[in-house]
Order: sequence, then structure tokens, then C-alpha cells
Amino acid sequence: MAREFGRSDRVSSQMQKELAYVLQRDIADPRLGFITINDVELTKDLAYAKIYVTVLNAQDEGEKKKQVKLLNELAPQIRHFVAKRMKLRHISEFHFYYDNSFDTGMKIDALLKELPKSSMPNEE
Repeated sequence: MAREFGRSDRVSSQMQKELAYVLQRDIADPRLGFITINDVELTKDLAYAKIYVTVLNAQDEGEKKKQVKLLNELAPQIRHFVAKRMKLRHISEFHFYYDNSFDTGMKIDALLKELPKSSMPNEE
């Protein structure tokens, strides 16, 4: 019987949990804002990890870019803490990227709130 999820899917799911824990508990950099880990994409050989994050307390694009740059600078330290928590022979190389889906969702929500009630379909 084939497994429902591949190994890289299972490892990426666990890595997402461990990254969230490490950023919350182990990384004590005051420059780092409130970061959420939205997704982790691993290559098939688990050598590289694309980590998509959202910075919730950043006010503008410049601040978001600074936070992602800081995460990429701290990647070796973060990787070390994650490696201690996961039972893998080799840990992936981390690359952080900003995920703008949250911002897009907020913009769509704001636009929908601006629509007049008469143009909305009846909810029954």
C-alpha cells in the first residue's frame, strides 16, 4: 500500500512546526518581529528548503524585506536549532522568502467591505 504523502511532504510539515518553535523560543534577536511560517517546500533530496514567511507587525515593504534579509542572515543559527530538534542525518539549507498571500487577502477583504450592500448577492 502506497503512502498518502511522500517523505519530503512529511519532513516539510514537521520542519514547519520546528521552525515556528525555534523562532518563538530559541532565537533571541530583538530585531526580529512577529514571524509566521506559512509553508516549507523541500527539494526531493531534502537538501534545500524554501521557507515562506509572513511578518505581521511590519508596516511597509521595506520593513518586510529587512525582516526576510535578517532571517536569511540568521539561517545558519536557525538551522542549527532545528537540526537539534529533528531526527535527520542531514538538515536542509534554509532560504527564507516573504509570502504576500496574507497581504493580498487583506486587500481583497478591504475591497469587499467597500462594496455597497446592494451589489452583494442575497444570502439565504
